[in-house]
Amino acid sequence: MVKFIESELMLLKKEIDEMWTLVYNQVDRSGEAVLTMDRELAQQVVVRDRRVNAFELKIDSDVEDTIALYNPVGVDLRFVLAILKINTNLERLGDLAEGIARFVIKCEDPALDAELLKRLRLEEMLSEVLSMLEITKRALNEESLELATSVFAKDNMLDEINAEVSSILAEYIREHPESAITYLQFISVFRKLERAGDHITNIAEEIVFFIDAKVLKHSGNTEEGYPRKL
Repeated sequence: MVKFIESELMLLKKEIDEMWTLVYNQVDRSGEAVLTMDRELAQQVVVRDRRVNAFELKIDSDVEDTIALYNPVGVDLRFVLAILKINTNLERLGDLAEGIARFVIKCEDPALDAELLKRLRLEEMLSEVLSMLEITKRALNEESLELATSVFAKDNMLDEINAEVSSILAEYIREHPESAITYLQFISVFRKLERAGDHITNIAEEIVFFIDAKVLKHSGNTEEGYPRKL
């Protein structure tokens, strides 16, 4: 039984790794689409979102099968539950990437003001989101608490950038009222990126939850992965 459950856990880890790559590419492409106003690239993101949704359902089903067939306990159960929650957060990241792509598709302006984008720090925000995704993926694969917790400071930076967006855009719209509709809708891109940071933080917390349990088990302070009763 132990060998069977180990192979199932490895399969789940492989699947979530593939889901991570898929979602990373979606976020990356949606970011490039909004920076360049590339509607064809944005349309590709929208179409590929179906693949993200299908992959999420498959992983959910495999998690349910693992629990039903092998009844994991302790650290194994924590790992399976972490995979389930990480999967949900990754799917929501895919939805946010699709939402950003839809802004590009619906936007009537052929291009965004390049100087304004610099002031808004959009490229920096996109880079931070992608970095957070890379770090959390490494944190799970390497079972690194240090990597997982480093994500929290990056999320604070996203919050700071997002907090400044409304005032900068309000000033810009006053000076360029003809572009009001475009830039009012543009606010949604920053909100989605800020939400993306929240979901990646949720993923980091799940990784910390799993690693903490494993450390406790190997330190001899747990029985089947749970603290011993005093």
